[in-house]
Amino acid sequence: MWPYFDPEYENLSQRMNPPRVCIDNTTCSDCTLVKVDSVNKPGILLEVVQVLSDLDLFISKAYITSDGRWFMDVFHVTDQQGKKITNKTIEYIEKALGPESNILGTKGHFWPGKSVGMHSIGDHTAIELIGTDRPGLLSEIFAVLANLHCNIIAAEVWTHNMRVACVLYVNDETTFQAVDDPSRLSKMEEKLRNVLRGRGDDVRGARTSFSIGTTHVDRRLHQLMLADKDYEIGGSLTEGNEVISFRPVITIDHCEEKGYSVVNIKCKDRPKLLFDIVCTLTDMQFVVFHASVSSDGPYGVQELYIRHKDGFTLDSKEEKEMVIKCLEAAILRRVSEGFSLELCGRDRVGLLSDVTRVLREYGLTVTRADVTTIGEQAMNVFYVRDASGNPVDMKTIEALRREIGHTVMLNVKRVPSSANAPQPSRWTGSGFSFSFGGLLGRFWS
Repeated sequence: MWPYFDPEYENLSQRMNPPRVCIDNTTCSDCTLVKVDSVNKPGILLEVVQVLSDLDLFISKAYITSDGRWFMDVFHVTDQQGKKITNKTIEYIEKALGPESNILGTKGHFWPGKSVGMHSIGDHTAIELIGTDRPGLLSEIFAVLANLHCNIIAAEVWTHNMRVACVLYVNDETTFQAVDDPSRLSKMEEKLRNVLRGRGDDVRGARTSFSIGTTHVDRRLHQLMLADKDYEIGGSLTEGNEVISFRPVITIDHCEEKGYSVVNIKCKDRPKLLFDIVCTLTDMQFVVFHASVSSDGPYGVQELYIRHKDGFTLDSKEEKEMVIKCLEAAILRRVSEGFSLELCGRDRVGLLSDVTRVLREYGLTVTRADVTTIGEQAMNVFYVRDASGNPVDMKTIEALRREIGHTVMLNVKRVPSSANAPQPSRWTGSGFSFSFGGLLGRFWS
């Protein structure tokens, strides 16, 4: 006879201590404080940061501690306009992170995860692509799907170090249902793989896969790029023929007193920076126990105390170099220089194929793309630069505006150039800089 154990016993602590979220819009004059307190569990930091990232909130400061059984964070956030968050956003956060949420894995899902944006995109098939980037590739991919009578209802495209990763959501143009016929999927896979192979001299290879359901698109793109080892290609930071005008400064030291590896990062600040870093560390099987995040003028400064999932720290030079390269790649995957083209208009099959064909004809290459469909309205953003690596001629932009603008609303914005390289860090890593009393005082004061 075996002793009986109540299967609900291990969830007792979680049920007795449900997650608590406090939204403070009064303490700071220029931002909202989001305070989260919960029983600790693996991956909880990424889930919390993911929610804030999905809402497109900018994190200017954060204090994170999750050592032991408890998880306590405070985030200073603003919306995209630099203002405090509104009641609707507050309601989202409270439902996604509060007592009724599923961040501890004990309830039914309220927050389904980000497919693309915050909107439901209906029945679909998800297509994942990875291959060598080249001018006009995205136009060819969209053209193949249009010829196969597939409507692209959402997509996210990243390029980095001459590699491209895409997650596309498509359905049948007639039935608006997911594409699940095996012969049709096989034909689609063959044609997309042929496009990705290009001239046939791609030594890194190209991959196409399908899934029916949802995935968190940003995290999946990081995973695709990481698995593809985009951090190893080339050895210099380039976008096309242009050398990126800044480089993150990343150091890893050892905290003898507490037994942590200390990762210090200084780079140009931007939205979703913390998510990209925490996502990559999580996928590399590291746990962030404590962290301090702040903005220093145009730069973001992060100090993270980590251990490997098995409890070990980073001791060898090779391990440290690998983590530094992977974090650098994670930071740069979202970096774009040139112009962003924001298109809004009635969605139709072939719209993306037509738009990207025009971009190609004008000598522009797409470095990132964010495609979303809300109802019958297409809302697409393309980050473009000159395919030859030269600065984009404003005459080209004006001609592009005239040609595309008659079919959709087109808004053109220049992406700010990267700042000068940050100076090497003076961090020594010789002491444990967190003051837990001060941290907890800031947390609930």
